[in-house]
Amino acid sequence: MHFDSKGKFVRTDMWREGKWLDLWSVVHFLSGITMGFFPKFFGLDAFPAYAIAFLLLVLYEMFEALAKIEETRTNRFMDVVVGMVSFIPVYHLNSLLPTSESVILGVIFLFASSALSFTGWRASKKAAVFEAKLREGIALGKEKIQTRLRERKARRRMKKIRRQVLREQKRLGKNNQ
Repeated sequence: MHFDSKGKFVRTDMWREGKWLDLWSVVHFLSGITMGFFPKFFGLDAFPAYAIAFLLLVLYEMFEALAKIEETRTNRFMDVVVGMVSFIPVYHLNSLLPTSESVILGVIFLFASSALSFTGWRASKKAAVFEAKLREGIALGKEKIQTRLRERKARRRMKKIRRQVLREQKRLGKNNQ
């Protein structure tokens, strides 16, 4: 991880945000699968199930924007697409499964999605702490440089004043003789 020439923090870890897809896309894919198991329990037909899944995915992207998670527009769009691409087949295949298997698979995918989300969130928090430490180090370095420059300027002023005092003393000494 580093800063670019404009001072923007650039993550190079595997959880960094991609232009189109990234590791977070796997989380969205698993979320779509997880959501595909639940309409069956509420007796939802295809269109309402699609609409609710779509709205949940869009609302989550809005939450990410409000939480100031930086993503490109294409990445936000693809997060919704990936979620829907995984939701639709699972929704239809789920009707072929017995309820007990549907519940077990729903819980498994919910756990996998949650675990991966938590792992990514933790990595993002670590990156934020690392960025803060880097910025603090840069600020301290900048402060040290400015202090040294002020001290150097003060020493030059003192030397100039000493030279002026010596010149004045010599001048006064010649006048007293």
